[in-house]
Order: sequence, then C-alpha cells, then structure tokens
Amino acid sequence: MSIREYLSAEPFSEIMRYHQAETPQNAVAFTGTLRKHPYDEDKCLLIGDTSDREPAIFEFRISDVLSAVEMPAPVSELGKPRPLVKLWVRRGSFGIRYEPFEVDEPLRFATEPGQIRERFMGGTR
Repeated sequence: MSIREYLSAEPFSEIMRYHQAETPQNAVAFTGTLRKHPYDEDKCLLIGDTSDREPAIFEFRISDVLSAVEMPAPVSELGKPRPLVKLWVRRGSFGIRYEPFEVDEPLRFATEPGQIRERFMGGTR
C-alpha cells in the first residue's frame, strides 16, 4: 500500500452522525482532515493539521472514536477550503501515527530542530 493511497483516500463524513452534545471526559482530542482508510472499513485516517508543530497521519479504529465536531475550514492558497474535524478518541485505545522524516544517517524527523519541517512542508530539497 503506497502513501499516495493513504493521502488520496476519500473524505470520511459518516462518522459525523456520532457527534455528541458534550465533550467526552474519557477521550483525547485530535484535529485534522478525516479520510476513509484505503483498505480497512473499520478504521479511519486523520491527516494532522499542517499548521501543527508535528505533522503526521493518524489511524484509529472507528469504534474508538467517541465524538466528532466540524471545525472552521481554513482556505488553501488556491482558495479551496480544507475541511477540519476534531475527533475525541477513547483514552487507552491504540492508534498508529505515521510521521514524515528525512532519509539520512541518522534519520531526521520533522520534530527535530533544523529545517526538515520547512523542507517537508514546502517540498524543497
């Protein structure tokens, strides 16, 4: 499975019907763009907000998502809105975090000091 399939997965809006009026007390909030998992219908992907300090893709089981709320959508440089949601995921459940890094010896992660984050986000070398 290529990363392209993860990033181009269809938007996932069915989870919105599980929205609760109050914030769950036994959950942790994550914000990003929600997508269907490319091959597992029991999971969803959350592409972390690119303005966040630590860009990443998160994978959660849908059954572990307790609540979801649509957030104000920022507009891209091309004038297209990027829908954001805040997910509350059950505390103690397991997720997977995919994070960008630069292939080098040693590996350089986007959370480390330096220019890796700017290079990753801007696509320059």
